[in-house]
Amino acid sequence: MNAPRHRTWWVRLGQLAGLVAMALLGLFDLRFGDFHGMTPAALLLTLARMGLAAATVLVWLPVHRTGSRRAPVLALLVGAASLTVSLALGALHTAGSYVLSGNWGLAESAGLMAVVFVVARWGAPRIAPWAAVVAGLAVAALPLRAGTDSVYVIFALLQALAAVGAAAGGIYLRVVATGRDRAIALVRAEQRAEFARDLHDFIAHHVTGIVVQAQGARFVAEQDPQRVITALEQIERAGAETMASMRRMVGILRDPDAAPDAPLAPLAGVADLAPLLEGFNGTANAPARLHVDGALDGLPVEVSTSAYRLVMEGLTNARQHAPDARSVDVFVRRTPDWLLVRVADDGAAARTSPPRRHGYGLVGLTERVRALGGTITAGPGVTGGWVLDAALPLQRTVVR
Repeated sequence: MNAPRHRTWWVRLGQLAGLVAMALLGLFDLRFGDFHGMTPAALLLTLARMGLAAATVLVWLPVHRTGSRRAPVLALLVGAASLTVSLALGALHTAGSYVLSGNWGLAESAGLMAVVFVVARWGAPRIAPWAAVVAGLAVAALPLRAGTDSVYVIFALLQALAAVGAAAGGIYLRVVATGRDRAIALVRAEQRAEFARDLHDFIAHHVTGIVVQAQGARFVAEQDPQRVITALEQIERAGAETMASMRRMVGILRDPDAAPDAPLAPLAGVADLAPLLEGFNGTANAPARLHVDGALDGLPVEVSTSAYRLVMEGLTNARQHAPDARSVDVFVRRTPDWLLVRVADDGAAARTSPPRRHGYGLVGLTERVRALGGTITAGPGVTGGWVLDAALPLQRTVVR
């Protein structure tokens, strides 16, 4: 996963500061180092040491992705080369060909610590620990190039502790980033599941309308052909909307990262109830009437969309399971703490249990309403018909 653009800029700014610090430390090494008055072999090793300081930049300068294999491989090579130079300088000193000067290379120390951090933060899990250990040992061995007195041993221990701190910082940021990525993946999975439930309601609503219009067109085909044309146009429009929603859902479920800025679920809310009822009245024998009590602006998004889904489910069930109903009433009432939604039809046929074919819709709505901390009931009305009642809290409290 690519880093967001604003985070990339912060990384680049830190890398620029690192380059400046490395350049200043390199100048310090040249000014106070042992560049002059050495044998050709020692001079070559000193140049190699300066080259290693520059080589560390190739490891920590690029912006790596989590699980990178390139970073730990390069870190292994640079760390092993640094250790080799340290051992070679020690061997030359023992042989009398090189005199320890008291400078071990601060630029290389800083570069190797940055390498340890980068490997711990972004390296592939199988290689990163070994690369971090090798680079850390190289950092700890650097002060011993200047001598084996107690002060250099202390500096070696301090640099080892600094390398451990760099590794700990990289691991911490890695764990935080991994947790954030998992949380984002979980939220996206929940949103895709919610989208699938919403799409079920949407498709069921339109498909039942298509069936009703097709049945009506068959009966009026001989008496009023013009009404058949109107019904076919409405069927075509509903079918196109259904197919578009299905394609959108399949695209999101197949590749949720293809359009990360696009909403994962339809955002129809209470403001869209009037068009919903108009579409229902164009395909049903029983007219639906909307009754609103209270202002519906400023509702939480999850409450508004849930209310829309509740009304859609109620209208769909009324159209399919109450063909003898003469009217359907939709009540939406806002109180200071609740949004109350009721969909009631006056069908004469007894319905003592939720419709089996639309059980998934009611199950999904129940889960959605309870997740918001609300309540929902569905059953026969006192005077007949079927009533769907729900109460949605307006406070943003989510029940898990």
